[in-house]
Amino acid sequence: MILEYWKYDAGTESVASLVIPAALGRQRTFDLDATLLVSVPAEVVESSHELTVEVDGKRLWTRRIPSHNPGETDGLEYHCRLAVEADADCRVRAKATCKGSRVLSLVLEARETAY
Repeated sequence: MILEYWKYDAGTESVASLVIPAALGRQRTFDLDATLLVSVPAEVVESSHELTVEVDGKRLWTRRIPSHNPGETDGLEYHCRLAVEADADCRVRAKATCKGSRVLSLVLEARETAY
């Protein structure tokens, strides 16, 4: 059962950010997902894409890889568990950087689930 669900779909923009609001007196755990999909032009010889995820202004994860599949799409995904302290907002940001390729979709999601 999903208790809370937060999502920001940045579309073709390179930054997605969301704020998980505070819950009074209750710590929560979220499944956090950042998904980047890029278009790789057929004519580009060297292209790459990078995804960076930050929580409360601190880099949590980053990865840059060569873009494969000329004329098609490629992407990166990141998943983690995120503990949000009681009485505190949590700011999450995903940033895409492309060289030769271009952002088709950048989505950031946070799901609190009951276990």
